[in-house]
Amino acid sequence: MATQFQIDSLLQKCNSLIHMKQLQAHLITTGKFQFHPSRTKLLELFAVSPAGNLSFAGIFFRQIQNPTTNDYNAVLRGLAQSSEPTQSISWYRNMLRCGKKIDALTCSFALKGCARALAFSEATQLHSQVLRYGFDADVLLVTTLLDVYAKSGYIDDAKKVFDEMQQRDIASWNAMISGLAQGSRPNEAIDLFNKMKEEGWRPNDVTVLGALSACSQLGALKQGEIVHGYIVDEKLENNVIVCNAVIDMYGKCGFVDKAYSVFNSMSCRKSLITWNTMIMAFAMNGDGYKALDLLDRMILDGMCPDAVSYLAALCGCNHAGLVDEGVRLFDLMKVSGVEINVKHYGSVIDLLGRAGRLKEAYDIINSMPMLPDVVLWQTLLGASKTYGNVEMAEVASKKLVEMGSNSCGDFVLLSNVYAAQQRWKDVGRVREAMVNNDVRKVPGFSFTEIDGRIHKFINSDQSHPNSTEIYAKLDEIKFRIKSYGYIAETNLVLHDIGDEDKENVINYHSEKLAVAYGLISTVDGTPILVIKNLRICVDCHTFIKIISNIYNREIIVRDRARFHRFKDGVCSCRDYW
Repeated sequence: MATQFQIDSLLQKCNSLIHMKQLQAHLITTGKFQFHPSRTKLLELFAVSPAGNLSFAGIFFRQIQNPTTNDYNAVLRGLAQSSEPTQSISWYRNMLRCGKKIDALTCSFALKGCARALAFSEATQLHSQVLRYGFDADVLLVTTLLDVYAKSGYIDDAKKVFDEMQQRDIASWNAMISGLAQGSRPNEAIDLFNKMKEEGWRPNDVTVLGALSACSQLGALKQGEIVHGYIVDEKLENNVIVCNAVIDMYGKCGFVDKAYSVFNSMSCRKSLITWNTMIMAFAMNGDGYKALDLLDRMILDGMCPDAVSYLAALCGCNHAGLVDEGVRLFDLMKVSGVEINVKHYGSVIDLLGRAGRLKEAYDIINSMPMLPDVVLWQTLLGASKTYGNVEMAEVASKKLVEMGSNSCGDFVLLSNVYAAQQRWKDVGRVREAMVNNDVRKVPGFSFTEIDGRIHKFINSDQSHPNSTEIYAKLDEIKFRIKSYGYIAETNLVLHDIGDEDKENVINYHSEKLAVAYGLISTVDGTPILVIKNLRICVDCHTFIKIISNIYNREIIVRDRARFHRFKDGVCSCRDYW
């Protein structure tokens, strides 16, 4: 008969379901199953280990006459990390109904299930029980709780938990920084990263991933460089995931050369994601040929491109106006074995639409093997607006209505088409439809980083402390650029109002305010970087091109789709966006 030591030794060697079942059979036939201390460990192997089987763990559990809290926890842990994490919540409730004693591990596993299922309501109930049973001193448990709140989008609740923690560990800081970054509060993520270092903590690879994500969102180059410097000092660059995030950060800050330098100097082996990230960085910055060259180099290096690789290269063709190259690449995909999805079709339709080949784009939509989604028709609508094709715009708009789309962009684009033709009755009809459907236009806003601080502007914003100086600078700019032939694109304003009022509306777009602030707050010759949430409009594009020439400044604008690098009166997009 095997001793406990022998059984424990066998447990450590169980690497298959057959071995686990054999050990279970031994415990049953020797009469030790109901009380042997190794039983729970075996149950946990069934429920959690890669070689286990969660369904069989349930059968195993039901054979136990008097399951302990640890037995319940073993199955609960398996359910929490399964493909159906909501079952862990039901299991937890069953424990309570059966009158079983719960402990900190019970709550922790249940909360992990809530985190994966984004079950905020259930998490709040568990939170009250954590406080009731006095488990709030358990750092791991409370960290899991704040992670649930953050992942569910309740950042304020997560921050309240974080602020009230009796003590924190590195995982607590990481969960909060990541939560802020992923919860569209990147400013606070960066502030918390800096505070963490000030308090003597040493950020690890998980920490810097959250900080880099925040820098990428904001285009915060200075902060990104600080994080990168820390990564180098702490030798975290041997982690390929960290390197990928650094490349992504520099790419999204508009400094693709820095991204490429990191890419080329990596000491760790490049992953597929590494190549894809770099190709997309070239694409976003309008370097279409470099994106295509890197795709070729990737294949020569023995890395097989996937659907994302081809999508990134197509985007590169799209943003550089490489229409024929993009179409050839799309045709190559059809014979390469890579599955073409709706995003690839969307990129090609955008490529053709930007080139004015609307009929071809329309024909491709109608020939797709899958149903076109809302984005494809929105893309065609946008191209129709660019080329003033009212008929095609109405076709795309009708399709969007049939699909139940209620995006403000759909209405605004159609209004734009009508407004450009001065069809004000049709503009009014579209606006009435917006009101009836409670559609609200997404407000434009822009960020710029000055001396490590992020400044946000909205259209016609006057809340900034330097608002007076900003508007004075804009008045100066407006006076100077008229001598360069600048005339405001008032046809972009979707109101039947006077030209002077239209000019006032368009003169104070958020990116213009951000650029003006950059001019008054930085020394001559310093590049200005602006991040915008929407696509840059034609007027702002022309406006900033002239400014870059008059003030001898390089101005980089990252809009929703790509980068525009303005220098000496020319944009890197060659007026193709």
